Amino acid sequence: MTRRVLSRRALSLAWSTIKGRKGGFVAAFVAVAFGSAVLTASGILLETGLSSGVPAERYRAAEVVAGAPQTFPVAEDVDPRYSERVRLPAGRVEQVRRVHGVRAAVGDVSVPMSLVTKDGRVLAGPDGAPLLGHGWPAAVLTPFALTAGRQPQTPDEVVLESRLAEEAGVSVGGTVTLAVGTTSSVYRVAGLVTPRGGPLTRQGALFLTEDRARSLTGQPDRVDTVGVLAAPGADPDELAADIEKAVRGVVTYTGDERGDAEMLDVGATRAFVIELALSFGATMVMVVVIVVAGTLALSVQQRRRELALLRAIGATPKQVLAMIGAEATLVSAAGAVAGAVPGIALGFLFHRVFAAVGVLPEDFELVVGPLPVLAAMLLCVAGARMGGWIAARRAAKVSPIEAIGEAAVEPRKLGWVRLTIGSLLVPAALAAAVVLPIALPGESAVEGASSSAFLLVVAVALLGPRLLTGAVVLLGPRLNRGRGASGFLAVANARARSRRLSSATTPLIMGVTMAAAQIFSATTLSAAAQDQVVDGLRAGYVVTPAAAGLSPELAGVLRKTAGVSDVTPVVRTQTLITYADGDSRQYKIFPTQGVEPGGIAATMDLGVLRGDLAGLSGEAVALSRMAAGTVGADVGGTVDLRLGDGTPVRARVVAIYEKGLGFGDVTLPHDLVIRHTTDRLDSWMLVRATGGDAGLRQALAAYPTARVADRESFMAAQDDAEAGGDAVGLILNAVLLGYIAIAVVNTLVMATAARVREFAMLRLIGARREQVLSMMRGEARIITVAAVLIGTLAALPSLAGIGIAVSRRPLPSIPPLAYAGIVVAAVLVAWPSIMISARVAMRRRPVETIGAE
Repeated sequence: MTRRVLSRRALSLAWSTIKGRKGGFVAAFVAVAFGSAVLTASGILLETGLSSGVPAERYRAAEVVAGAPQTFPVAEDVDPRYSERVRLPAGRVEQVRRVHGVRAAVGDVSVPMSLVTKDGRVLAGPDGAPLLGHGWPAAVLTPFALTAGRQPQTPDEVVLESRLAEEAGVSVGGTVTLAVGTTSSVYRVAGLVTPRGGPLTRQGALFLTEDRARSLTGQPDRVDTVGVLAAPGADPDELAADIEKAVRGVVTYTGDERGDAEMLDVGATRAFVIELALSFGATMVMVVVIVVAGTLALSVQQRRRELALLRAIGATPKQVLAMIGAEATLVSAAGAVAGAVPGIALGFLFHRVFAAVGVLPEDFELVVGPLPVLAAMLLCVAGARMGGWIAARRAAKVSPIEAIGEAAVEPRKLGWVRLTIGSLLVPAALAAAVVLPIALPGESAVEGASSSAFLLVVAVALLGPRLLTGAVVLLGPRLNRGRGASGFLAVANARARSRRLSSATTPLIMGVTMAAAQIFSATTLSAAAQDQVVDGLRAGYVVTPAAAGLSPELAGVLRKTAGVSDVTPVVRTQTLITYADGDSRQYKIFPTQGVEPGGIAATMDLGVLRGDLAGLSGEAVALSRMAAGTVGADVGGTVDLRLGDGTPVRARVVAIYEKGLGFGDVTLPHDLVIRHTTDRLDSWMLVRATGGDAGLRQALAAYPTARVADRESFMAAQDDAEAGGDAVGLILNAVLLGYIAIAVVNTLVMATAARVREFAMLRLIGARREQVLSMMRGEARIITVAAVLIGTLAALPSLAGIGIAVSRRPLPSIPPLAYAGIVVAAVLVAWPSIMISARVAMRRRPVETIGAE
């Protein structure tokens, strides 16, 4: 009963305080509202990744699609997806057909193909989408309807989509050249089809005989998926469950999930969105808690007189804590609700921007449900309550007499707990940045170095008054030299108000630190990868595909070409390695290449540290230094890996190399990798030739789907291919830093506007308005320069550690223009916030201000 009465009184007093001091709570409201918006958008992305997809196109007539498991099962975690298609034995088609409720079951395969026109053009699907060949029986799964001619009956016949036939300028009875990789064959057009229910947008389609389509996959005894047409009255979800029970080793898809089985990139997109939302959301939760806590701390500091009076007239610490907790609850609840609708709009904006940069299919539907909104609200309220409790703890604990004394003069000493924790975090962060990259192997070194920036941000928040006082002592006289009385007052005020200024300055420092850490860690990794490619790519020319890939047989043709001395075919994929970590098993997905060891020294230098790439045959593997350190492997040992299609291999380690960022962390024998890729095609071929590329181009004239690029053009194209992922990082960093910028403006305006009585007093004792503004310009110089300096110093250890981890040099890549942009942004955020709010605070006459509440 007593607790209920106390809670009711705390809420009543909190509401009265908020109504009476609206301006003091606006900053907290704004911080929570924007935090709620960003967290809501992150939650929407997460829910989208978990439950959304794209509508089926090729399988839209199939109520159920059955396929092989496409993920690696991991307990209590998101199951990682295999990068290549896991196929089913062809016998599974008949097993599915026998399940009760199945009207028809059709095995389908997809063969990437290109159509070469008579004038040499290479045609694919709509807007550059893949062109896929299928067996004719699978036409019913869309369904496609014949508009001319008949179905294919011999291996050299094909049925084309009407759109493709029109673009190629052929009709029924004519001939077309179709290429799988760089291997071309001539087919006679037996018929034309049009998809019912609308055109295909994610792919093009053509149809061969079933046996011909399966033979082109290289696995004629397997199928990609089984499309199921349900019997009348059968429920698709129930039928899917029955199929999984009756047929061993299949997973089923219904509704929009059929798109995952249809196109592998849809499932990969889903996994990408989930991982992105989890990592970004976790970062934003941390930032929102720090910002809201700092804002509430500043609010409490500005009300020291009021809290001191409450303590002096008999309020207990518990009552003060309850009142501030109630204030935090009311303000944060209102802010969380206000941020919900903008958060939904931000989720739609994320979806549109990600689709524009090419990392999200445009038809990947956004899911907006109540859970992300509720979760964001709860996190914001919990963070505000925590921040309010931390901010109010000192005000509630001091005795009434001390409270009155401290209300007049800002406390000079920091609490011993705060001082101790902050002091310990500094050496811990420096150790994480410098020692861990040297002592720890693999990616643990990068993760340890990255964590140091966060530790130093927390240390800055705890030691802010001490750091700001030191910065004022060092920088204040120099920045305000020759400024007369206004410069003296600026330095004196900054020293006297170091605690309040540190609460307002911490978000600016955090923004500089996080901007530098996020941007320059990416540039450091990118520069290291680029340096490794420049140093390691010895081939003068690279043969690349115009469409799906290069046929492995092309390497033999190129080796016979005059002037060509060495050819190294490269197939790219991803492998999953499981390894022991204490008592548990962990996994990691690594970019992987398959190469032939013969002649590799002439075309590619991986920077071998130990072992010999000549042993790369059979089930052997070479690992980068980072990958080997991560999984705990060395030359002579073994690693448990799963190839792109999930095939398990225990590979013996024959070499450790340095240049994993540039060429991939795992290198396997070419024939082992290509047998376990979806298309069984090479990604490119490295060629070393003398006397120019004339002979090479002449040899490739018979292969219209192959292109020749010189070394520099190839590297530029690879940089362009990675632009989408970089764009996503920039977008999310922009949102994160935008929120921090709002927090900076918020706190600086709040801190400056609260000094209205001080400005009035200075003007009453003789200072002119311009002199007060000059004093504020002096403080703005100190705050901005100190924040940029401290923020930069807080980011440097992390960046140096990342440099040590990836290139063994403590020299991060910091583009001067990018750093100048961070400095300019800090100035543009801080300076107007201080100066505009100072001008607004002096709009009233000093006498009116002193006499007002």
